[in-house]
Amino acid sequence: MGEKVWRRQQECSSSGILGIRRSVPCTRERRTIELDPSHPVLSQIQVIEDDRNNRGSEPFVTGVRGQVPPLVTTNFLVKDQGNASPRYIRCTSYNIPCTSDMAKQSQVPLAAVIKPLATLPSEEDMKHPPQCRLQYAHKHPLTCGVRARRSSNRRGSGEVTQRDHGDSGPIRCNRCKAYMCPFMQFIEGGRRFQCCFCSCVTEVPSHYFQHLDHTGRRVDYYDRPELSLGSYEFLATVDYCKNNQLPNPPAFIFMIDVSYNAVRSGLVRLICEELKTLLDYLPREGNVEESAIRVGFVTYNKVLHFYNVKSSLAQPQMMVVSDVADMFVPLLDGFLVNVNESRTVFTSLLDQIPEMFADTRETETVFGPVIQAGMEALKAAECAGKLFIFHTSLPIAEAPGKLKNRDDKKLINTDKEKTLFQPQTSFYSNLAKECVAQGCCVDLFLFPNQYLDVATLGVVPYQTGGSVYKYAYFQVETDQERFLNDLRRDVQKEVGFDAVMRVRTSTGIRATDFFGAFYMSNTTDVELAGLDCDKTITVEFKHDDKLSEDSGALLQCAVLYTSCVGQRRLRIHNLSLNCCTQLADLYRNCETDTLINFLAKFAYRGLLNNPVKAVRDTLINQCAQILACYRKNCASPSSAGQLILPECMKLLPVYLNCVLKSDVLQPGSEVTTDDRAYIRQLVTTMDVAETNVFFYPRLLPLTKVDVNSDSLPTAIRNSEERLSKGDIYLLENGLNVFLWVGVNVQQGLIQNLFGVSSFSQISSSVYALPVLDNPFSKKVRSIMDLFQAQRSRYMKLMIVKQEDKVDLLFKHFLVEDKSMNGGASYVDFLCHMHKEIRQLLS
Repeated sequence: MGEKVWRRQQECSSSGILGIRRSVPCTRERRTIELDPSHPVLSQIQVIEDDRNNRGSEPFVTGVRGQVPPLVTTNFLVKDQGNASPRYIRCTSYNIPCTSDMAKQSQVPLAAVIKPLATLPSEEDMKHPPQCRLQYAHKHPLTCGVRARRSSNRRGSGEVTQRDHGDSGPIRCNRCKAYMCPFMQFIEGGRRFQCCFCSCVTEVPSHYFQHLDHTGRRVDYYDRPELSLGSYEFLATVDYCKNNQLPNPPAFIFMIDVSYNAVRSGLVRLICEELKTLLDYLPREGNVEESAIRVGFVTYNKVLHFYNVKSSLAQPQMMVVSDVADMFVPLLDGFLVNVNESRTVFTSLLDQIPEMFADTRETETVFGPVIQAGMEALKAAECAGKLFIFHTSLPIAEAPGKLKNRDDKKLINTDKEKTLFQPQTSFYSNLAKECVAQGCCVDLFLFPNQYLDVATLGVVPYQTGGSVYKYAYFQVETDQERFLNDLRRDVQKEVGFDAVMRVRTSTGIRATDFFGAFYMSNTTDVELAGLDCDKTITVEFKHDDKLSEDSGALLQCAVLYTSCVGQRRLRIHNLSLNCCTQLADLYRNCETDTLINFLAKFAYRGLLNNPVKAVRDTLINQCAQILACYRKNCASPSSAGQLILPECMKLLPVYLNCVLKSDVLQPGSEVTTDDRAYIRQLVTTMDVAETNVFFYPRLLPLTKVDVNSDSLPTAIRNSEERLSKGDIYLLENGLNVFLWVGVNVQQGLIQNLFGVSSFSQISSSVYALPVLDNPFSKKVRSIMDLFQAQRSRYMKLMIVKQEDKVDLLFKHFLVEDKSMNGGASYVDFLCHMHKEIRQLLS
């Protein structure tokens, strides 16, 4: 009987009629998804819409332990009542197995995706977590200063006077050094507290003492963020600073490649023009009129040019360092300056740079000495900071860090393919280590016309917490909007320097593995020369003892960093999770989007040491084991011919298939080695919302749009069979946005959107929509603006006419279909997963 059902299912699969049936077993209260041939295949869009309708209207209140938050695709408000917002931390499961045996049996990875400096929506009370400024005076109780825009969920506390703290620093557990948080238990009338992480009892300092109410809670509970909120911030004392000295404000150094390619393309002139105005928008805090950040300028090709832009000079002075083998900074005074004080000098410099190198014929560049120079300049100034490097070509000039062209497509699908993702020299890893020690973060803007070895050039940005941006075949006319928007956001966004992050856990689990852009010199401390509001650090946990259902499990993420005003701060995020002895409880509280985020990062890191096929097989096998364990232990008995999925993992197969079909794991012939290395590094720092749209792009039918409403049209599934020749569609994946136009679209719509009268007149080489004064044009442009605002990088617009040559590229993102390079369709992959699960069960 089972075989017959399976054969029927396989026959139906080829025509795309695989479907779902919900069943509620009488033994346990849970929902199970059973796929059978009589209904359409499970829709990702429907799951997203259901979550929006069910969970988008009410605030997500974080006071309850182990709550699974709404999906990342749902717009919702968060009220912090003791656990960190899901904008800061998301977990693969909010109910952890009590034993390691149970965790191994399920194969569900236990991980948290942490975004410590995440930007909160303006509706959510404040830009930063409330900051406790601690004053320790023996005769005065401690007052917590809350710096807030609004205090809607501060329980009416309003703004409290901010006070500087003394030498004592934040209250911590004596043994494990965890910071005071809502889960600490005060005992003996408030004179001691028991640590929720290690159970050690610590004396409460006299200046921190407060009486308890009849429930055992301190009477100042609501006045203190560290007692009532999941996320908060302390000002750090001098004990938390390097060499026990308060830090200087950070500096930004702009380092511009002035070789032939950079000058000829117009890039150098474009950068210089932009910096004249952009330097007015350096990061600052509160109502301060000018930024504390100092700036410096370097240009380079085979040699480096430093510029003295001291305010007392009439003209900037250039100093050339040609001995790149032994890099040094030729000036200290006048290199890093205050923008307002030296404005006329650096405006003059930015006018002169394009002219100075206009006739250059120098094609070769260095790269290692550029980073060394920036790092040495920060060291001499005794501050942390960021290097913004604009680079165009493979550094083949004689210098430390010189590279050779090792691009070789013949290695694809061989055991040596992994070498394409590894750096070709250890020079940059050693340099990154030095940069981290100095607090020197590197952001790299690449403008390649050919191979430049992103896998190697990206090592220093990657290990210092920086970013890499890539603009292949850069042309000013088509790419300047994307590049300038990326640059503006990169310069202006919130960033912390010289950061150290540690994740503490309650007894029973511990952090064992870390993924992201950082450096680690030991097994516990994540070191980041820079940490910005877009970066995530993903942490995997393993059992080292049994957990208890009663006490649950706790995480505390503490980040020590220097702000843009040179202030040393501690940001704390706390999260409490449930623990379970039943597998059904684990499967009921998983979060598939976070699971896919973790699995993608785990797989992409695996490429450094394993063949691509082995990485793909490991992914498929782990997910088959997760689903087989559910089928065996949690689902009610049913025909072997049906694929049974847990309710909260019903999208695991479709998302997993998208990861497997990604350019990194299954490249088409048009995907370059640099593209794959770039994407591999990029995904490693993505948050859950970014990986969600990256692997399964959002596809909207624009002809269904209501021009009189603020709402968006409902998205459709990523399959060619969903497209109509008479429609226009918008597809975005966080890096690109496509506008697909069917051959039979009404002439009026074409006129309203493109300003031309027919399909044949639409130009595919246009990279921005014309600004037209009609409701449809305004609505489409507002949707695109909304999408751009939601993403950390500016997306490149591509106009795609049906049956045009770019149509093939567009179809690559229709991830439910079979791909040109052999990736399975969603339906075929479901059948493959079903087969794998049945083999495991038999």
